[in-house]
Amino acid sequence: STTDLFQVDPYETFPAHKLVYHTLCCSQEFKMKLAILSALIASAAAFAPASQKATSTKLNAFEGELGAQEPLGFYDPLGLLNDADQERFDRLRYVELKHGRIAQLAFLGQIVTRAGIHLPGNIDFSGDSFDSYPDGAAALFGPDAIPQAGLLQIVAFVGFLELFVMKDSANGAEPGDFPGDFRNGALDFGWDTFDEETKLSKRAIELNNGRAAQLGILGLMVHEKLNEIDMVADLPIIGALQ
Repeated sequence: STTDLFQVDPYETFPAHKLVYHTLCCSQEFKMKLAILSALIASAAAFAPASQKATSTKLNAFEGELGAQEPLGFYDPLGLLNDADQERFDRLRYVELKHGRIAQLAFLGQIVTRAGIHLPGNIDFSGDSFDSYPDGAAALFGPDAIPQAGLLQIVAFVGFLELFVMKDSANGAEPGDFPGDFRNGALDFGWDTFDEETKLSKRAIELNNGRAAQLGILGLMVHEKLNEIDMVADLPIIGALQ
């Protein structure tokens, strides 16, 4: 009947029609996606290569610098040297060296004081001895810390060293042989007697020791805070941070 004719689904009755219909639809959808993808690739290709090439060229200039060592080689995950020139690199190297030297002193201070070795005598006129104060960060911050006047004296002394002693060409002194060269014509310790290979080796050792010390002192600071929630760790060399 006419009613039954209009109730028939032509795509169920004639499978070939259904196949052709879906083939055409899928083909059009595929072509549309392909066109969009092609447009995106073309847009990226218009801008990316020149920028990447320029950045890659500048980064390649630093791959032979001291500190780009195995196993990581040149490692700059934060992109601090993207589009950087030699002056920028030297400034970052200067800061890295200084932070490494400070961290080495800090880590050594942890080892020495936690071994029970303290300066003799008293730290103030009240008769408080050096060994009467806690070790680590607790000596500077907290209820048992040294007096605030003592902390200000330490800060002032560090500022004096920064402004008038520990200087190189990066902050106004006579230019050194390399960033972080703080000899200033006085503190030599036989450096000029070494050949170039030995100098590079010693500079690389200092750089790596400084990097390790920065991680080491950061780890000790974290463990000191963990002690406050009763998570005492027994660490190599240092022992338990009490």
